[in-house]
Amino acid sequence: MTRVKRGIVVKKRHKRLLKQTKGFWGQRKNIFKRAKETLMRAMAFAYKGRKLRKRDIRTLFITRIKAGARAHGTSYSRFMFGLKKASVLLNRKMLSQLAIYEPNGFTKIVELSIQAQS
Repeated sequence: MTRVKRGIVVKKRHKRLLKQTKGFWGQRKNIFKRAKETLMRAMAFAYKGRKLRKRDIRTLFITRIKAGARAHGTSYSRFMFGLKKASVLLNRKMLSQLAIYEPNGFTKIVELSIQAQS
């Protein structure tokens, strides 16, 4: 029976991982064991960072809506309560876009919110 060498698969896997660690410092880029440890850690931080970015963006949207609502003489919480009461189903991203780029439309939505409260 002929001998089968299996180095190709392992080498391919190692090369793929080492390609991802390009630019890391010291052994973290060229020693497989160190590179794998570092890459796993980096991937975990990247995943966590994507979740944190969503949180940060949502706070930005809320700040923008709050500024727009304050300009029309109402608070953020009262504005959102009025929208819920009026059954307006706009998410915070769209409301913030309206507050910035369509001030007239946002004014109408604020008025609708205030009417729903009374």
